[in-house]
Parts: sequence; structure tokens; C-alpha cells
Amino acid sequence: MSGAVQVSVWKQPAQVWAVAFACVVAFMGIGLVDPILPAIAESLQASPVQTELLFTSYLLVTGLAMLVTSWVSSRIGAKATLLVGLALIVAFSLLCAMSGSVDAIIGFRAGWGLGNALFISTALATIVGAASGGSGAAIVLYEAALGLGIAIGPLLGGLLGEVSWRGPFFGVVALMAIAFVAVLVLLRGPGERRAPVPFSAPFKALRIPALAILAVTALFYNIGFFVLLAFSPFPLGFGAMGIGLTFFGWGVALAVTSVWVAPMLVRRMRRTTVILIVLPLLAVVLILAGVFVAIPAALVTCIVVGGLLLGIMNTVLTESVMEATDQPRAVASSAYSAVRFLGGAAAPPIAAALWHSFDATVPYLFAAASVLVAAVTIVLGRKRLAHIDAHDADAEEEAVAVLMGDAA
Repeated sequence: MSGAVQVSVWKQPAQVWAVAFACVVAFMGIGLVDPILPAIAESLQASPVQTELLFTSYLLVTGLAMLVTSWVSSRIGAKATLLVGLALIVAFSLLCAMSGSVDAIIGFRAGWGLGNALFISTALATIVGAASGGSGAAIVLYEAALGLGIAIGPLLGGLLGEVSWRGPFFGVVALMAIAFVAVLVLLRGPGERRAPVPFSAPFKALRIPALAILAVTALFYNIGFFVLLAFSPFPLGFGAMGIGLTFFGWGVALAVTSVWVAPMLVRRMRRTTVILIVLPLLAVVLILAGVFVAIPAALVTCIVVGGLLLGIMNTVLTESVMEATDQPRAVASSAYSAVRFLGGAAAPPIAAALWHSFDATVPYLFAAASVLVAAVTIVLGRKRLAHIDAHDADAEEEAVAVLMGDAA
């Protein structure tokens, strides 16, 4: 990266910093609930399956909403979409914090997922359009926000969770309220150009074979992702702070490989080759997590190593989506993300049910099998994916890929 770009990253208009700050908080929400899952289960007399539905409702609604967010933002504009998304997150986070039952929190997390979908589907396009120094500077700034949010979320959740399981929810309310005011005051809305997107566009995009193959791959891969993220707090047996520190390490590992390692690998080999190397390695890590689940140090090691592999997969898979079709980037990404999030939504309660029916090893074996199904999908569809190895997405396209794929 040139020195000019490095300097320009830190010399941005106030509106860019407002959206970037909101991005950090939004991505913190991915792991914020993780450290308090056992505490919620204990405090509200909820079963592990019920508790894991906190992820399911959030991810299911986020995924389904992705199918319509491009249609919404193309009509009401980026600023209005960001503000509606932030307002929904504030409102439903507050309702979660004030809830007295796990069923209520499950429902309110669904509303949170709708707000998250509206926000993350619009945030990067806004940063790219407003940042100084071109799209390269915008990508650096966005990926910094992404990595910071993913890493800090579990740590903050652990700190606040030591006080009360309600603490992380109140923390999101406060931070997102600040982000809402910042975007409202600092981001310019009028004058933006809008090109209405047909409601049916994402559904039609999934008929394209290459995109469909990648979407199915991501669905099974995401099962592995969310078993590791959402189920692991239970067998770890740590308090909120211990879980938070564990997934802080996971988040840092994921961010490092997503931003630096994945691009390096893609420069040296085909994208499909990278995928077919990383997926089996991830399956091995998940199997080892299952075998050594009763040894906390070994499980923590597997979680962090898993984060390294997940970071590579997130970036390479979503970059591949950008090359899979000539559909508009936002349309292709939203269609892919909607299918991908279904895997994330299904994984946590299935893992908890398998744990209850068998033992803590079986959920990780289930996750490993799912990841291997993802690898087989790539092998069987590799001829249809030949063109994704023949092109390099430009900087802005890669940024959109990371936005839509890593926001899960």
C-alpha cells in the first residue's frame, strides 16, 4: 500500500468517521452475546437450545432481510436506510436488556437482525462514496472497523457480562445511540443518486449456477462457523470474562487473516484451490475441538486456530461471489448472504440439541461434516466456477464482498 493511501485513511470527512464508528459497533454485535449465553441460560431458566435461538432469530431475519435491503435503500436513500437500521438496533437492544424471559429476547433479537441487515447492507457503499483517497482508503478504513468490532465485541460482552447478563445489551444501546446521532448530524443525505433495484433481483440471481454453488457452499460452511462461535461458550465452562477473552483471540485471528493473509494467498493460487485447502483444515480443527472438548486449553486453541481459517474463508468466498456473475454486486452479495445466513441460523440450536442428546463432542463432528459437504460442493461445481479463478476483483468490488460476506 502506498504511503499516500496510508495517510489519507486518517484524514477523512467527519461523515466517514461517523459511519465507520457505527460499523465498529455493528460488528461488535456479532460476538457481544457470546460470553453471556451461559448466564442467560442460568438466570432465565432457559435450556441451551432456547438460548442458542438468540443467534438463530438474529441470523434468520438478517438473512431474509438481505433479500430486500437493496430494494429499500435504492428507494429511500443511504442515509435514511442507515438511520432506520440503527434505530431498530437501539430499540430492540433496549427491549432485550429489559426482558424477563428468554422467549422475549429471542423475538427482540429478530428485530435487531432486521436493523443490522439494513445497516450493514448500506454502510460500506456510504464510506466508499464519501472517503477521501479513493476506494483503497475506504477499504482500509472499513476493514479496520470490521476487525476492531469483531475482536472487541466478545471482550466488551465479557466485561459487561461480569456485572449482569443485561449489561452487553445496554452497552449496545448506548453505543448505537451515539452512532445514530453521529450519522444523523454528520452524514449528508440529499443529492445522492438512486437507481431503483427490482424486488425480484436477488431471487433471479440465485438461478445463476456459479452463484448458487457458492451460496450452498457458504450455507454448509456457515454451520461450522456458528457451531464454533455460538456453541463453544457452553463446553468451555468459563465465566463471562473468560469466554470474552477467548473470543477476543478468535476475533483478532479472524481479522488478521481476512485482511492480510487471504489476499496474499489469492495472489499465489486460484480461489477455488484456497477454498479446497482451507475447508478440510477447518474440518480437522473442528474434529480436534470435539475430541479435546473436555480440556479447556485445547478447546481455546482450536477456537483461535479456527478463527485464522474462518478469516481466510470469509474473504475468499465472498470475493468469489463478486466474480461469479455479471449481476450488480449488491444484488449478488445479498442473494448469497441470505442463503449463507440460513446455515448460521440453523447451526446453534442443532448443536445444542445434539449436545443434549449425546455429548459435547457430537456438535463439533456435525460441524466438521458440514464443512466437508461445503468442500464437496466446490469439487462438484468447480467447472462452473472456472471463471472466478480467471479474474481479480478490483478494490471496490473486494470491499463490497467483505461487507456482505463478513457481516454474518
